[in-house]
Amino acid sequence: MRSSPRRSFLTLAPLVLTPTASYAQVGKLFEKKKTSGAASRHLLPMETIFKGEDRFHSIVKKARNEGWSELPIGKRIIKCARELHGRPYENFTLEIDDHIESPSVNLNGLDCWTFFEQSLGLARMLGFPKDQYTPQDLLKQIEFTRYRGGHCTGNYLERIHYLAEWFIENDARGTCDYITPDLPGATRFSGRKISEMTTLWKSYRYLRNNPELRAPMKQTEDRVAAMPVSFIPKSKVAAIESKLQDGDVIGVATKYNGGFCSHVGLVVRTDDGVARLMHASRNYKKVVIDKSVSGYLNEFSSHSGAIVGRPLEVSQTVTDPAEYQTNLERLLG
Repeated sequence: MRSSPRRSFLTLAPLVLTPTASYAQVGKLFEKKKTSGAASRHLLPMETIFKGEDRFHSIVKKARNEGWSELPIGKRIIKCARELHGRPYENFTLEIDDHIESPSVNLNGLDCWTFFEQSLGLARMLGFPKDQYTPQDLLKQIEFTRYRGGHCTGNYLERIHYLAEWFIENDARGTCDYITPDLPGATRFSGRKISEMTTLWKSYRYLRNNPELRAPMKQTEDRVAAMPVSFIPKSKVAAIESKLQDGDVIGVATKYNGGFCSHVGLVVRTDDGVARLMHASRNYKKVVIDKSVSGYLNEFSSHSGAIVGRPLEVSQTVTDPAEYQTNLERLLG
């Protein structure tokens, strides 16, 4: 688990990760790059990249009135997540354009990824005291966790597309502590083939409209497949539920090749003390607070276990390239 000291937040320099780069090279690529004004701006219109502005301002007002910024990050995440409870499920909410990639928010309809990501983004945003928050503040947080190195220039391949990589990349940058290997019963994946996006490329708007992205996406998938990813087998998840905290990110590991995870949600401890899974559910067609984490996993034969990440306070964000490289080497070693 992470034991690094608290740090002040600064904007990370862009990480340029070419599709053919090995993970051993990633830390060396974490360096400052000069970007043009056009590249550093969002190139898509605001009505495309941000939906639900009224809901955003309502959440911010409630957070200010109730002092959410004083809460620990995990409880702050769940406060934000509960404001999305019952919102409709909407698939492929990250696929917003045919060509230009951009940080985006949709508080009106969510899939499993955008539900956990936007709950975390809102909570981290509220960790920076301001007199007034704007949608751009939330987009900044989404950009920081969604893209390698925390920076998007409009390239689809800059996005972290697989959850297993998200845990490792965000641990290296001090956003989330990838605690799975330290939990009792943790087991390494072995021989997992990663191919979902290139196999199902017709389902992804950018890959469908830009054939030249498919080959480098396959190289990205091969890199992800080589990552040292651990999970807790579902037969052992009940035994670790007492260790789970509000706001922990739960990656639902799948028994099938194609990816490490098939779903993602957040831990919420309800009044009965049960560590339940809160998630945007395709089955329920909305954001729900479901069974216990182990109960949810046991309901589906395709689920093999859980991957756990614990979001960190904004003050723990890594800003030093050398420290980032050291963290990444530790996680990938």
